[in-house]
Amino acid sequence: MDSTRRAVLAGLLAAGLVPGAAGGAAAVGPRPPASLLGGEIRRLPTSRKVLALTFNAAWDESGVDTVLAELRCRRLAATFFPTGQFARAHPRAVRAMGAEHGLGNHSYSHPYFDDLSTGQREREVRRADMAIRAAAGTEPLPFFRFPYSSTTAKSVADVNRLGYAAIEFTTDTNGYLGPGRGMTVERVVERAVDAFGPGAIIQMHVGSSTGDGIVLDAQALPRILDAVRAEGYGVVDLREFLVSEESEGAARIGA
Repeated sequence: MDSTRRAVLAGLLAAGLVPGAAGGAAAVGPRPPASLLGGEIRRLPTSRKVLALTFNAAWDESGVDTVLAELRCRRLAATFFPTGQFARAHPRAVRAMGAEHGLGNHSYSHPYFDDLSTGQREREVRRADMAIRAAAGTEPLPFFRFPYSSTTAKSVADVNRLGYAAIEFTTDTNGYLGPGRGMTVERVVERAVDAFGPGAIIQMHVGSSTGDGIVLDAQALPRILDAVRAEGYGVVDLREFLVSEESEGAARIGA
C-alpha cells in the first residue's frame, strides 16, 4: 500500500467517517478498502475475468424500467449513480434501483468539481447522499462518481476524506449522446465490448440527455450482456469490494 492510501485509510479509521453522516462521524460500517483509495478507479483491482456494470442517472428516467427488467431477467447486479436532483425528481426510479442494486453518489447538481472549493464539494456530496437516502429508503454505497469524470488529486482526496472511493470507468458507451449526435445501438455495443478486460468498469446511462426519450444504452444492454457471456466474462457487484472493520482487523492479525 502506498503512503497516500495509508494516510487516507488511517484518517478514515481514526475519524470513524462514513458517507452521509450528518455530523461527519458515526459508527464505521462497510467501507472502501485501501486499494480503492488515493486515486480515481478506472479498473477494479482484480485479475479475475469479471467486469462491473454501472449506470448514471442525471436526466430523465426513460430507460430505468427497461434496464432493471433486463438485469433482473439475467440475475445480474449493477451499480447506479444518481444525482441528488435526480433522486428528488424521480424518487420512484431511485427506490426501484435501490431495491435490487447498489446506489452510489453522483453529486447533487452535477457541477464540475474542479471549480469548487473543498467545502462546496462536501456540500454537493452530502446533499446528494441525503436525497438518495430519502428517495431509496436504503443505505447508499461509499462510492462517488465525479460529474463529467472530471477529477483532480485534490478533489479525489476530498471525497476520500468523506469516506468515498472515486469510482470512474474504463469506458463510457456514449449512448447518452443519442442518435442526434451520431450514436447508434451498434456503436454503443462496440464501445462496451472493446473495453472488456479483467476489472473493467462499463459506464452507461438510464436517461436521455437530449430529452427525446431515446435511451440507446437501454436498447443496447441485451447485446452487451450477450457479449459478456459469449466472451467468458462474469459480472461483479461493486459491493463485493467493500470491507468491514472486522474483516480488516482479521487481515491485519493474519498479515
